[in-house]
Amino acid sequence: MKKTTYLPVAAGLVLGATCAMAETPVLQILTYDSFVSEWGPGPAIEAAFEAECACDLQFVGAGDGAALLARLQLEGPRSDADIVLGLDTNLTAAARETGLFAAHGIDADLDLPIAWTDADFLPFDWGYFAFVGNAGSEAPTSLQALADSDIKVVIQDPRSSTPGLGLLMWVHTDYGENAGAFWADLSDNIVTVTPGWSEAYGMFLEGEADAVLSYTTSPAYHLIAEGDDSKVAWSFDDGHYMQVEVAGKLAGTDQPELADQFMAFMVSDGFQSVIPTTNWMYPAVTPKDGLPAGFETLIDPDVWLLWPSEEAARQRDMALEAWRTALSQ
Repeated sequence: MKKTTYLPVAAGLVLGATCAMAETPVLQILTYDSFVSEWGPGPAIEAAFEAECACDLQFVGAGDGAALLARLQLEGPRSDADIVLGLDTNLTAAARETGLFAAHGIDADLDLPIAWTDADFLPFDWGYFAFVGNAGSEAPTSLQALADSDIKVVIQDPRSSTPGLGLLMWVHTDYGENAGAFWADLSDNIVTVTPGWSEAYGMFLEGEADAVLSYTTSPAYHLIAEGDDSKVAWSFDDGHYMQVEVAGKLAGTDQPELADQFMAFMVSDGFQSVIPTTNWMYPAVTPKDGLPAGFETLIDPDVWLLWPSEEAARQRDMALEAWRTALSQ
């Protein structure tokens, strides 16, 4: 008797729980791996947004930043993602050409070194690319000085990594038609080319290279999180290439209201205050409490470089061919 009575009740409870789960809307965000790591901003942002959205926010890691576009181009309208977070201005023109993105509709007071007018892609952080080495070691003062030295570096692949693509455009900006000659000069300095930033930075920390392509903000992590001032970003007299990271809402999302809610949340203090000490970049909107202590010690480039997104798209193939040809010899 007990058995006969218990089973229908249990089944009803399971059915009720299943229905409740099914009614919880899911917002899926495609992003790069380090964003969703336990030390990245993903966990804190997920908790903060779920506290106000009554939804299930799911981050899906897909390699490094440039790999996001490749995946989206492959999946097309079949993508399960509602938002793509982690492209940058070197990729937004190509992303727009897919026809998969919708206008974000957000009018935010952004704190960027450049004016922002893109209706499809909304910034969430920014920074400057730099080579990061050890304090007290040889510190070149330009890209050419680095290439002329015996310093061993790790860089990232521009076909899969936004830092790798940033370096590609940095070199192309400085050298133009002579970029191939520069890459040939730098080739004997390069220990390896990794698919993404995490692998490259890990190799540097393990002592497998003297320096790594990263950001001027990277030493802040060691200083603030570890109390370690032994890592420095090298300041180059001929400038540093800028990165602005963005998110975009997919037009095919089945959660348009949630997607709009997240895009608005992305430029709120609940999101932006997390960025400096998890993604270790400058936030797109300065948090109400300002930047953490330690950021004032970072180098501030006198010269910064950035191709407009449409021009970056036109220059990319030429720059990539010079890189590929020089490093294949």
